[in-house]
Amino acid sequence: MSYHQSHGHQPHGHNPYPPHNHGHYQQQDGYYEGDPYERRRHDDGADNVANIIRVVVGLVVTVFTLHVLFVIFDANQGNEFVSFVYLLAKTLVLGLGDVFTPDDALLGVVLNYGLAALVYLVVGQLVIKAIRRR
Repeated sequence: MSYHQSHGHQPHGHNPYPPHNHGHYQQQDGYYEGDPYERRRHDDGADNVANIIRVVVGLVVTVFTLHVLFVIFDANQGNEFVSFVYLLAKTLVLGLGDVFTPDDALLGVVLNYGLAALVYLVVGQLVIKAIRRR
């Protein structure tokens, strides 16, 4: 018996380990062929777009929340920040500002801008999921 056989080593001609599979990455339905860095760049791009959408949706929801709070607490309409938020909210509401028309105008603002915020959140999440599936 040779030294290699007695110590569990294989002779030089036989490698007990499978060869490295450079550039081929196993997926559920087979192997991904190509540059792993290219694949990662695509994933990073999708993640970046998803994060941008998440931030934009968050800002829109924040504008709607501030607008509702300013209306509820009767904020000074002469204040530049308050009037900027009002104008931005009115622009971003996209036709959802008068879906509900209750007798109480305050309730109408809460319902309509709350609905608009919900629509932005749902649509934003659907777009993010669609982007990440690619």
